Amino acid sequence: MITSNGKVAIVTGATGGIGFEVAKKLGTDGYTVIFNGRDDSRGAEKEKELIAAGITAEYCGFDVTDEAAVTSNIAKIGEKYGKIDTLVNNAGGLGGRSRFEEMTTEFYRNVMALNLDSVFFASRAAIPFLKKGEHPSIINFTSNAAWNAGGPGAGMYGTSKAGVNTITRALAKDLAEYGIRVNAVSPGTIDTPFHKQIKSTKPEVFASWANNIMLGRLGQPEDVSGVVSFLASKEASFITAETVQIGGGQALGI
Repeated sequence: MITSNGKVAIVTGATGGIGFEVAKKLGTDGYTVIFNGRDDSRGAEKEKELIAAGITAEYCGFDVTDEAAVTSNIAKIGEKYGKIDTLVNNAGGLGGRSRFEEMTTEFYRNVMALNLDSVFFASRAAIPFLKKGEHPSIINFTSNAAWNAGGPGAGMYGTSKAGVNTITRALAKDLAEYGIRVNAVSPGTIDTPFHKQIKSTKPEVFASWANNIMLGRLGQPEDVSGVVSFLASKEASFITAETVQIGGGQALGI
C-alpha cells in the first residue's frame, strides 16, 4: 500500500513514454498525481492502471498549446487541492522535420508552441498554487538539441528546447524569493515509443545508437523518472536553475 505524502503533482504529456513513468514514480512516492494528455480514451486507461497500482491519480485532458485550456485546467486543479507542490512540464516533441528554406510560419509556431509556450502557460498558471506548496518546484524537459541545434530538419526543435533551458533559469531567478525551485532534465536517447518508427523500420540503426553512449546502452524511462523524483524531493531543496543530463554520457560523445 502506498502511503500518501499529502503532496500534489501535475505532469503534462503523461499518457505514455517518459511522462507516464514520471507520473507513476511520483505516485509511488506518495503524491496525488494529476497527469495530462490529449487522448482521453488513453488517459482513462492509464488512470485505471495507476489507480490499480495503489496510486491516487486523476487524468486531465487538455492541449498544452491552448493558453485558455491550460490556464483554466491548472486553476481548477489548484483550487480543488488548495495547492500544487510539483509541476512537471514534460509535454513536447519534435513536431516533424523541416529545413529552414522550406519551413512554413505555421510549422515554426507549432513547434515553439508545443515545446516552449506550453512551459510558459503551465508555469504561469501554477505559480499561485506552488506558493502554497511544500518544497514546491517546477521541473522542465529539455534536450541535447538545445546545445547541438538538432539534426537535419530538427533545428526548430533545438531552438525551442534552447528556450526551455533559458526559461528554466529565468523562472528560477523569478521564483526563488518564494522558495519555488525550477530545474530541468535533459534525457538522452531513451527507449520509448518516440523512436517507434526507426525501431521498427531500421532496428539495426536503432540498436547502433548505443555505440555512441559511454555506458553502452540506451536509456529507459525509469532512468529519467528517478531523477525527476529526486529533483522534486526535499533532498534536492538546495538545487535550482540546474539542468541534469540523463544520457549515460551521450552528450560528451565517445
